[in-house]
Amino acid sequence: MNLSKESRPEKISGLLGFGVLTTGVTAISFAAILIKLCKAPALSIAAYRMVIAAVLFLLVFLFRRQTLLKNLTSRQILLIVIAGFFLAVHFSLWISSLEYTSVASSVVLVTTNPLFVAIGSILFLKEHVNYLIVLAIFFTISGAVIIGVQDFHIGSSQLFGDVLALLAAIGGSGYLLTGRILRRSLDAFRYATLVYTISAVFLIFLILGTHSPVTGFRQIDYLYLLLLALVPQMIGHTSINWSLRFLSASFVAVAILGEPIGATLLAYFILHENVTWIKVLGAAFIILGILIGVKGESKLQF
Repeated sequence: MNLSKESRPEKISGLLGFGVLTTGVTAISFAAILIKLCKAPALSIAAYRMVIAAVLFLLVFLFRRQTLLKNLTSRQILLIVIAGFFLAVHFSLWISSLEYTSVASSVVLVTTNPLFVAIGSILFLKEHVNYLIVLAIFFTISGAVIIGVQDFHIGSSQLFGDVLALLAAIGGSGYLLTGRILRRSLDAFRYATLVYTISAVFLIFLILGTHSPVTGFRQIDYLYLLLLALVPQMIGHTSINWSLRFLSASFVAVAILGEPIGATLLAYFILHENVTWIKVLGAAFIILGILIGVKGESKLQF
């Protein structure tokens, strides 16, 4: 009886964490759909998403009357700038990929970042390789090739979109690897506020440099841009980060793989995008590879 009483709070915390994580994964699944529905240019969408999110985080930080830059070392500032740069690269390339390829292909390929994080951990954080990482690389590359060959037969633009999505995954991996170092000394909210703000600055300079429009969109597009910042970014990513308080990082990383499934289903019903069995096979290979990679990375850490 005592054991049951003691374990009850843990069960409640676990259920709460699982519920919040489910909300987060559902929220991020809407990102690709909102981007497809919005007719603004890709770089403008990326900039609006990050600027709105950064402003909202900054407002909360100011409301708390906390000092954003207090006690930051020069090394931390450099890493924050690097993380913001990688995040800007990730969003600009991924959102651009959706102009050329399907939601299914883009979202599946961009979620290969856990594998790239595992590889980056080996190369840059000097962690040791094991057979699971090698096996994960094999399955993930095989899945990417299957999707790429399928899209190549559809058209070269589809393949170009697939390449952009993979490059976006690499950018996202750089962001996560840098964040892994920063999170040792910064709390999650302060870290997110700083990195979102730096990323927004990079994207602002990017759209100014490329002369991408910042106004003149359809009225509905502004709604999509706001929803993109609120739902996938604020609700989605914040919920996922918060769930790490109650759930293991490996479990959360695996759960995020629900995004391609959710996004593909939403694209089928909302955008009427067809999904071929070849792409399902490629996605299965990639998801299997990432699952193995997450397992391999957890073995490297413990």
